[in-house]
Amino acid sequence: MNHYETVFILNPVLSDTQIEETVKKFEDFLITNGAKMVSKEDWGLKKLAYPIQHKKSGFYHLFEFTAPGEAIGPYELEFRRDERIMRFLTVKLDKHAIAWAEKRRTKLKANA
Repeated sequence: MNHYETVFILNPVLSDTQIEETVKKFEDFLITNGAKMVSKEDWGLKKLAYPIQHKKSGFYHLFEFTAPGEAIGPYELEFRRDERIMRFLTVKLDKHAIAWAEKRRTKLKANA
């Protein structure tokens, strides 16, 4: 099992229920393919550095999870098929990135 992190941007014209459905869809997809969720973060509506699909903002979400390597291909294919997703990036975390992500999570919990 490898440790991964995915950041994806949702279309800003979606309603709150559509956003929740989309996030739940991808979370369920990971779990059914043998992944274990470590953390989920909703970063909210943010301004983009450059327009994507003529949109200047988007809803950012972060998933941190452990999964077998074979699950990533179909997971990214699902992102490409969903028109609500404007961009996504999945990276495999090394031991230093895992430690940094854990430190970031504990800092967020302390601030909350």
